[in-house]
Amino acid sequence: MRILILCHAFNSLTQRLYLDLVGCGHELSLEFDIADSVSEEAVALFEPELIVATYLRRAIPESIWRHRPCLVVHPGVVGDRGPAALDWAIQEGEETHWGVTVLQAEAELDAGPVWASREFPLRPGAKSSLYRHEVTEAASGALLEAIARYAAGEAPTPLARAAGSGRARPLLRQEQRAIDWQRETTATVLRKLRAADGSPGLADSLFGEPCQLYDPWPESDLAERWRGAQAGQLIARRETALLRKTVDGAVWIGHVKRRAGVKLPACLAFAAESAVLPELPLADWWAVPGTWQDIAYTEQGEVGTLRFEFYNGAMGTEQCARLRAALAWARQRPIRVLLLAGGDEFWSNGIHLNLIEAADSPADESWRNIEAIDDLAAALIDNDRQLTIATLGGNAGAGGVFLARAADLVWARAGVVLNPHYKNMGNLYGSEYWTYSLPARVGLVGAAAIMQGRLPMSSQQAQACGLIDCCIDTPRAEFAEEVQRRALQLAQDDWAARIEAKRARRSIDEATKPLAQYRAEELTQMRRNFYGFDPSYHVARYHFVHKTPQAWTPRHLARHRDLGWGMPP
Repeated sequence: MRILILCHAFNSLTQRLYLDLVGCGHELSLEFDIADSVSEEAVALFEPELIVATYLRRAIPESIWRHRPCLVVHPGVVGDRGPAALDWAIQEGEETHWGVTVLQAEAELDAGPVWASREFPLRPGAKSSLYRHEVTEAASGALLEAIARYAAGEAPTPLARAAGSGRARPLLRQEQRAIDWQRETTATVLRKLRAADGSPGLADSLFGEPCQLYDPWPESDLAERWRGAQAGQLIARRETALLRKTVDGAVWIGHVKRRAGVKLPACLAFAAESAVLPELPLADWWAVPGTWQDIAYTEQGEVGTLRFEFYNGAMGTEQCARLRAALAWARQRPIRVLLLAGGDEFWSNGIHLNLIEAADSPADESWRNIEAIDDLAAALIDNDRQLTIATLGGNAGAGGVFLARAADLVWARAGVVLNPHYKNMGNLYGSEYWTYSLPARVGLVGAAAIMQGRLPMSSQQAQACGLIDCCIDTPRAEFAEEVQRRALQLAQDDWAARIEAKRARRSIDEATKPLAQYRAEELTQMRRNFYGFDPSYHVARYHFVHKTPQAWTPRHLARHRDLGWGMPP
């Protein structure tokens, strides 16, 4: 079927649905819904049999839905209406289940007949997390069912007859999100912060300055010395996060956005102000439950797991340095297999574009950041004591994909979306030793195709082309357990032979072409990106960080705008 996707951004949900539809054999094109005339032109050019709206900030123009069937993916249960469905559900804390509904677009927003729906348990997580995982999985199932029903000639169910618990609710405004730190419990504070996480953030103030708060984490152990602190008071810091007192506990604030600034780690956004707060360090890298910890190590038998929960998968210069120190520490542990688990939300998306944008010299910080992540990749490649496995339970992009490829093996959960390219960020050349690791897996022709591509890749596609070693088809909640089971088996099966083969291969590779030469050649190209006459990278980074509204749809997405579209070959 010929399907046009209408959206406001090619976000994680849209990418996943795009890949699912491609996997089903549909002919796709995509248009950013910038204006009525743009969307109307896209429909006229592509002549779709069906239009799917995956992420919109306004209603589909009547000039389109009157003449073409339009399916809207709505992140709410049947009957739920309004632009802040998930926000309300999280903040109120009254729902035990939530869902996704696929509706047909009509005059009244979110009030069209229902084609399909899915529900899921509403766990206590941030909106951004629920959106990436439960909402995305439910949307995938509901959309595929809806399209199958449409293709079979079935009719949707009028909303009035569809069974559902939802209701119409307005936009959730900042005054309704506001936290009363002197009265509200930790549970309420967390719900409000989680409901605003990702976008729009929760309007508040730190150190007397208005800002928006993101990335909350509960603290279970409130030391005796802080019990006399006033609710709302900032009482401590750890690495990049700030600890704030509540009436019955405390919460960590991971990220903030100052007025006219960009979203940054809290202690870096308020560097001078937070420096006077006492530091609460953790010993070594062992995982400590019930607190904020962005790098954590656990061990079971002969398998160690190193997790790094970096917000949005961005890895700044200091984060790369700390992770490399943790990796060196884990390398000395008496284990045979080291799992690099990334975080629950992302494995890695490479260098930290927000920190780079906020730096006095973005070019200089870009250089420091790429050197730091290259150091980390080199440490992975040179680990000859353990079998290293990158286990991707969350999405990965750009340098994060190739950092994972620096490990001996890459395992990814089915449903994970990869963006194994750099070109969308102003034609970046890329580093992380991809010129060494990628051709060895997919060949020179395959590597060229991947690096020139700009489309996302499913974990199934990645396994088929050799980019990753294994796609594990298991529910998200069971992925870590399945990975652990397989790793424990690997620690026994011919482990010594694998390590010897690994050492021999590296010795031959190093003699053929030193790793340092790959790095030098990559960084020569990256220096041109950062310091050369072409500002494309700096322009693209600015628009990405500041979330500039889309002005046009990239041609690799809008196939209908190719020259000669629709003409016979």
